[in-house]
Amino acid sequence: MASIDGLTSTGLPVAWHVSTRSGSGGGNCVEAGPVLDGSGRFAVRDSKDRSGPTLIFSAAGWTTFLIGLRTDPPA
Repeated sequence: MASIDGLTSTGLPVAWHVSTRSGSGGGNCVEAGPVLDGSGRFAVRDSKDRSGPTLIFSAAGWTTFLIGLRTDPPA
């Protein structure tokens, strides 16, 4: 994954990474990365709309989200 350092739409600094599941030129493009403020939070956004909305997960919320994906992956 390529790292993209930048700000969220809320001004938070994030070390963005393009998902390996994002296709080339398709409609499913996602970037995620840790918020670089020491909080342990994680940010997710649509890589086609980098200035658009950003989801911010707490550290515990991000862990729960990942566990959910691994135990019941989307079809």
